[in-house]
Amino acid sequence: MSFASLGLSTPLVDAARLFPAPTPVQTAVIPVLLRGADVLATAQTGSGKTLAYVLPLLQRLRLSPGERRRRTQLLVLVPTRELAAQVTETMLRSALCLPQRIKVVSAIGGVSINPQMMALRGGAEVVVATPGRLLDLVEKNALQLRDVTALVLDEADRLLDLGFAQELARVLALLPPRRQSVLLSATFPPAVEALANTLLHEPVRIAITEAPAELPVIQQRAIEVDAAQRTQLLRHLIQSEKWSRVLVFVARQYTAELVAEKLRRGGISALAFHGELSQGARTQALADFKGQQVRVLVATDLAGRGLDIVQLPVVVNYDLPRSAVDYTHRIGRTGRAGEPGLAVSLITAESHVHFCLIEKRHHLHLTREHIAGFEPQDTPPPSPGTGGIKGHRKSKKDKLREAAARKAR
Repeated sequence: MSFASLGLSTPLVDAARLFPAPTPVQTAVIPVLLRGADVLATAQTGSGKTLAYVLPLLQRLRLSPGERRRRTQLLVLVPTRELAAQVTETMLRSALCLPQRIKVVSAIGGVSINPQMMALRGGAEVVVATPGRLLDLVEKNALQLRDVTALVLDEADRLLDLGFAQELARVLALLPPRRQSVLLSATFPPAVEALANTLLHEPVRIAITEAPAELPVIQQRAIEVDAAQRTQLLRHLIQSEKWSRVLVFVARQYTAELVAEKLRRGGISALAFHGELSQGARTQALADFKGQQVRVLVATDLAGRGLDIVQLPVVVNYDLPRSAVDYTHRIGRTGRAGEPGLAVSLITAESHVHFCLIEKRHHLHLTREHIAGFEPQDTPPPSPGTGGIKGHRKSKKDKLREAAARKAR
């Protein structure tokens, strides 16, 4: 199977020349989008979903050289600034091969709105945006959405997780009712299904379950350690196993800063990456990490989706994710594009039951390792509850009932 056989024009086949062959999701999605149907697609992280919609939707743009103002026809909504940058880069690279010039504008929060308003002067055929900043631009009359012919919600579940439901509703109200809509994500919880039912018209549902030989080769390890020893163990593993680059996931912004600082004190170059950083700082941190000027990036779940870091060898769960689904997205940052990867989870006494639930949800059973000099001394609490997986924590009422029962004994 080749890109040419999917119905793409010669210029867009040329745009895909860096890829030897279309991935399964590209093979399934591209022909459907080319014929104008709505799509509801799910596929694993790193499967090529972005290119699957970029190429056919660029081909479907209606370009009129005589128009004085460029009409916004393709709107892509994303949950994070980093994913916006990745999608915009793919759009620009693909559009370069087209015979007519396509203007692509990225609109994200966290930076000054003025350059984005300047970029939209004269219009733009393609806009890639986070919902809040898009609405800001509309309110300032810098952008009109009445000519949008295609809408993409990329990482739709993350858009809802981050509280964009109200903004999405406002954006949808501004769009013409007749349009092509695409909804993509790695997971489809009930809230996303409900959104799809209101957004899409007779969609083609595409679910890609790749064969085992096509799955990323990710070795998963679980190392038991006391909570207070995690940073020392992390430093030891980086040095003793000679990890060239490591993406470390933590639960809080404070932890990201603290762990990065401790690693730097230990002679390992490290930067924190979280939502409280300015957009400039986030962009620079990613550039330094991708360019291998920095060995370790200590990040919150902000980095769990939308980041494509070429040849990232190791991901470490310093803190376990709250959601079992996020475990998949985190470890999916490694083992991309056919490269092998390693995902290491540090298991404390407090997180033991939580990790067991993650294993159960993903049908895993990992051997618990002990590293010499870092053998755990703490024991799991006697009543660990559900382990804290999102949506299954004890409610306030449950805790009050348990407290009343203890008093009654």
